[in-house]
Amino acid sequence: MDQEKQREIARKGGANVPNDKRSFAQNRALASEAGRKGGRSVAPQHRSFSQNRALAAAAGRKGGQTSQSRRASKHPE
Repeated sequence: MDQEKQREIARKGGANVPNDKRSFAQNRALASEAGRKGGRSVAPQHRSFSQNRALAAAAGRKGGQTSQSRRASKHPE
């Protein structure tokens, strides 16, 4: 199966689950633990943020901007 066909099938599967039924949307602790578990499965020397400080800084900045814009949209002045 080619990669595009596989992505199309995966996209359809994810779209069939409503946001409020997704496990990580309901349980932040579960999401946090899953992230930790995934991070531990990668050897420290292969973790991209440990090797590339600029990449880590850019990701943190992007997350902060997203969080800030969400907060601003919920509380317009």
